[in-house]
Amino acid sequence: MLRALDLRKDFGGLTVLHPLSVDFHAGEVHALMGENGAGKSTLMKVLAGLYQPDAGQVQWRGEIVSFGSPHDALTAGIAMIHQELMPIPDLTVAENITLGVEPAGPLGFINRKQQRQRALELLHELEADINPDRLMRTLTVAQTQIVEIAKALGRHADVVLMDEPTAALSDHEIAALFRAINRLKNRGVAIVYTTHKMNEVFQLADRISILRDGRLIATAPAKELNPQKLISLMVGRELADIFPPRSEPGREPVLEVSGLTREPAYRDINLTLHRGEILALAGLMGAGRTEIASALYGLTPATSGSISVHGKKVTLDSPDTAIAHGIGMVTEDRKGLGIIPALSLRENISLAALPLFARGPLVRHTEETNAARHQIQTFAIKASSPEQPIQQLSGGNQQKALLARCLLNEPEIIILDEPTRGIDIGAKSEIYAVIQKLASQGKAILLISSELPEVLALSHRIVVLRQGKTIATLEASSSDQESLLKLAMPL
Repeated sequence: MLRALDLRKDFGGLTVLHPLSVDFHAGEVHALMGENGAGKSTLMKVLAGLYQPDAGQVQWRGEIVSFGSPHDALTAGIAMIHQELMPIPDLTVAENITLGVEPAGPLGFINRKQQRQRALELLHELEADINPDRLMRTLTVAQTQIVEIAKALGRHADVVLMDEPTAALSDHEIAALFRAINRLKNRGVAIVYTTHKMNEVFQLADRISILRDGRLIATAPAKELNPQKLISLMVGRELADIFPPRSEPGREPVLEVSGLTREPAYRDINLTLHRGEILALAGLMGAGRTEIASALYGLTPATSGSISVHGKKVTLDSPDTAIAHGIGMVTEDRKGLGIIPALSLRENISLAALPLFARGPLVRHTEETNAARHQIQTFAIKASSPEQPIQQLSGGNQQKALLARCLLNEPEIIILDEPTRGIDIGAKSEIYAVIQKLASQGKAILLISSELPEVLALSHRIVVLRQGKTIATLEASSSDQESLLKLAMPL
């Protein structure tokens, strides 16, 4: 149905996709697997008309085609769900879902009733309870992801390219998406799927193609592979234990929160974070985890309650204030609140620490560049140079850059909101090692993750949230996934 024939793609003199050939069949889920920077998203974007190949061809239904834009590919029957969400924030959910395929009414105007009904049908197919009249800017990352998926499903495409579609979704939402994917398969739709979650691959995929450093390493039926073999093909080496051993936390309270409230997101939150401790916030979507993190970093201050740093009450009314009190944060919304796409990798890394390199109103660029180079090396960020635009990097390398930026100020309290979202298994192992090293150095870490194995293996204690309230505080070493889910599920 769809074939890539010796496709090659370069960026800034760096070949990110070496000539490769792969085919995708109707009624099949074909998974693309590989580390960040392996070329998965780049291949998808070439197939979707977002990038033009520097060599090679795309064959569609037996004919060589050249898609000059995503619209050309969509018209031909190829739709893509992007890893980086791209909603139009000031339009409604219904307007975003039907964008470009709006139902026409009398005199050529949009039929708003049909538009809303179509959006409801697609949201219902994903079992999503989202009001189609809400503005996109009011949605969470997970809800925005669902809307993007609904938009792609509504195109009636013959090929759907899904780039990390479940990165921000809860288990219930993932199950609903999988049911929708199976329905598409049964209709003869070809699904090209990327994910870093091993359980998803072996649950969904019929065939798997492994990419490494922009090269196709192998294509095989999923039933011929297992997780360990797949990981070895992806990273080119055997991985030792993914999670490093935990260090012993200290007893000195570094951050204390009492009665923190911002209705309706969360209420009466109490927690204490100690030096050298990794404290996890666990809960389902809507539990208030990210909203609490935003309050502690001054992005969206609480309306009541108190926050103390080293025993002194503080008012965190902006990120600048939080940074001044030794608090750093890596946001879950990489595109919306993290990177600045138009700036270089160097500029993105140094952005929150410019006073370190300033002499009056002037920035000492040599020192800034040297610091950025050090962070790039420390976090193994794949880029042609510090001056490469960050928007050209893979999602995982962008995430590493955000972590590098956070740590450049050497904060004592580090808030990590989904720090491994969209990061491959090899890079996750590296990030886990960094987190444990920071804790062993006495940094206090507040961790938010939707991956329960990650929560249980990394943290010392776990605060379980349900619908904005603290339900329990548990020792991670004596907890398991089942008990956490039971506590987090609404009654």
